[in-house]
Amino acid sequence: MRKKIYEVSQYLSKVARGEEKAELVLTNGTVVNVFTGEFLENTDVAVVEGRIAYVGNAQHTIGEKTKVMEANGRYVVPGFIDGHMHVESTMLSVTEFAKAGLAKGTTSIFMDPHEIANVFGAEGVRLMHEEGQQLPLKVFTTFPSCVPATTDFEDAGASLSVEDIKAGMQWENVAGLGEVMNFPGVVYGDPLMSGEIAETVKANKTVTGHFPADDPKMLQAYIASGVDSCHETVTKEHGLEKLRLGMHLMIREGSAWQDVKEVIKVITEDHVRTDNISLVTDDVYPQTLVDKGHLNHVVRRAIEEGVDPVTAIQMGTINVARYYKMDQDIGSITPGKMADILLIENLEQVEPTTVIADGEVIYENGQLVKEFPTFVYPEHIRHSIHLKSALTAADFQLKSKGSKTETTVNAIKVIENSARTEKITTTLNVENGIIQPDQEKDILQLACIERHHQTGQISLGFAHGFQLKKGAVASTVAHDSHNLLVMGTNPEDMAFAANELAKIGGGMIVVENQKVLAQVRMPIAGLMSDQPLETVVEEVKQLEAAWTTLGCPIHAPFMTFSLIALPVIPEVRISNRGLVNVEAFEMIETEIISEGSAKI
Repeated sequence: MRKKIYEVSQYLSKVARGEEKAELVLTNGTVVNVFTGEFLENTDVAVVEGRIAYVGNAQHTIGEKTKVMEANGRYVVPGFIDGHMHVESTMLSVTEFAKAGLAKGTTSIFMDPHEIANVFGAEGVRLMHEEGQQLPLKVFTTFPSCVPATTDFEDAGASLSVEDIKAGMQWENVAGLGEVMNFPGVVYGDPLMSGEIAETVKANKTVTGHFPADDPKMLQAYIASGVDSCHETVTKEHGLEKLRLGMHLMIREGSAWQDVKEVIKVITEDHVRTDNISLVTDDVYPQTLVDKGHLNHVVRRAIEEGVDPVTAIQMGTINVARYYKMDQDIGSITPGKMADILLIENLEQVEPTTVIADGEVIYENGQLVKEFPTFVYPEHIRHSIHLKSALTAADFQLKSKGSKTETTVNAIKVIENSARTEKITTTLNVENGIIQPDQEKDILQLACIERHHQTGQISLGFAHGFQLKKGAVASTVAHDSHNLLVMGTNPEDMAFAANELAKIGGGMIVVENQKVLAQVRMPIAGLMSDQPLETVVEEVKQLEAAWTTLGCPIHAPFMTFSLIALPVIPEVRISNRGLVNVEAFEMIETEIISEGSAKI
């Protein structure tokens, strides 16, 4: 049990004076001071009751029972803090992510469990939050704000109200409101958005933002509402604009959205003060955790782009703690702070050799050295795929409204490594009254099936850009409402993929000739695996290879596919209700020609 500073302050004082002895002393390290930007060489750090008691020559704190750890000149760095991330994007449970994150030097996260909230509402948020509270990783929660993302175009599994937010703000270690994506609602006074922000501010907690638009009037209205950060900045100019307006700038480097190279120029070219800038991951896939790391990778990327190493470390530690008003507890190697400490050989590589959390060694010599508790999700959380009935090939055949042998349809064109899509139109053959996909044109059949309430609702459309030559794919990770997405070259494989995915409790699957080529089982809400990182990484590798076997050449296609149902990002999406023209804010028919669309 972590103790509050007021519970142990007198004992810390006694250790600092030498009247009591420390439990752990790191000796002869080079402390990175995030307040002054200095390297304090030949410095000791004394720890007791999970907190730092003394920084300096700490020989007077060493007793017979004190564990002494020789730093041998290694850099002594505060544990990294990720100020905005979605654990669900790692495909791992909170516990399994904690193992991976701690091994890379992340000792605290501020998670937004937005995805599970769309499936199970406040109950899902509570379960992930509770799982996080029993771990050596400090898990703070920003309570999801936009659930569902929209009520106009799709059906989620749950919704959150102002009362849910008000109640959630009273949970211990809930740090604020999750990214407020509905910025038009904020600006124009939507009662739900205004109410959520008001309850967060009343609780003296932080309102985190999401503002990808260009309109400066909208931006200032958004900030004036009480939202004071953004992780959706992709240009230096927008970063500078937000900083000038007092917004906390979160610079993101995840697996797909890699913004450091451009946005970091506010520091390397414009030379702004960095106090109000932090580094975040947002969405990280399991392979990235293994190959590149977690927040240490983002810090490394900032250094690679020319940022001073200490400044980069500040943006991954103390700046985050200050933003969330938690710098009394985390973010620095100073007396009274929680003893979250990294030993690092090389500041450019940012790979910790030792990770200490709450004064306890968690990772050393290339392996975790602490047992992690088990968290068991209730059975209904592990059985979240509710279809009205088993699907058949006929469910994936779109009937033409006309009587001609060809027709023109709207289709969704995906863009590699981008969350955006384009609306296109194309002419397709009609056989026996059924509109046919066209592999030569790279037009695949697409379906979105409501999977929360057993309504039996299925919408059909077409996708361009994946280049599948055979088989089918399916996913219950389908932002943001996470209905069942299916895409393929033939209805038989599409039905087989959907039914198999339902049988295993959700996840992602690739099939050919009604045989499973690869799958990632995600029984926790259809969003997260219950397996260890190594298993998930291997399953994702097989999944990627299977997509390639079907003919898809694009990077991380399963992630691009999972975003094709997100009806809050332009230009066109598919939901369980049908096609959504996001820019026009309206539902559109599949078999209708819209003027002004690109044609193929």
